[in-house]
Amino acid sequence: MSGHSKWSSIKHKKAARDAKRGKIFTKLIKEITIAARLGGGDLNANPRLRTAVATAKAQSMPNDNIERAIKKGTGELGGGQLEQVVYEGYGPGGVALIMEALTDNRNRTVSEIRFIMSKHGGNLGEAGCVAWMFKKRGVITIDRNAVDEDRLMEVALETGADDVTSDADSFQVISPLDSFSAVREAIEKAGIPVANAEVTMLPENTVKVTGHQAEQLLKLLEELEDHDDVQSVSANFDIDEEVMAQFSAA
Repeated sequence: MSGHSKWSSIKHKKAARDAKRGKIFTKLIKEITIAARLGGGDLNANPRLRTAVATAKAQSMPNDNIERAIKKGTGELGGGQLEQVVYEGYGPGGVALIMEALTDNRNRTVSEIRFIMSKHGGNLGEAGCVAWMFKKRGVITIDRNAVDEDRLMEVALETGADDVTSDADSFQVISPLDSFSAVREAIEKAGIPVANAEVTMLPENTVKVTGHQAEQLLKLLEELEDHDDVQSVSANFDIDEEVMAQFSAA
């Protein structure tokens, strides 16, 4: 969990910069569109769409943008057909990587991701080569100064969360998929502000990475996350806090 929680903290700190570049909105619109296409446009009946819309609102996306993305997904508005694609591979130090993407051109996306991987000492693998090392879980991130840890644990565990972990900046509430929405709603009803909520692949164990390989890996993760088609990146790394802090401040 350490690698995921540290990387999530870095992404949260850089969110304002990403929003200015329009990257956040681009990714969220794609997620809303595909969620509506797969599960329909009713938020109450579509947990994935409900999560995507809540995340978009947390990033101050205008309602008009959200409604257009939903209508595009349900077929009420035209537009290119998005496809879900999952790529697997290895980064520096043998770190396992899973990249989830939404694209309207599979050949272009895989070519660009392969180039990014090779540039930073990684390589794409076959489907299934690392997926067995991860489990899909809901992760809700809360700023550490926003709530008392005992209070958060009480609310989260009573509504079905598996665990509450923490780092220097935040708490992470881990839950099974079937209770993810209920846990998030309970936290919000308790007046606890949610910094981020996502369904992601969490590693079962981690690989320690140091020195040049750690720097390479962090640059690789940042460039993958920055790609317009990549919705999420999961990795099973563990890097020292000092190295993560230096990268975050850069």
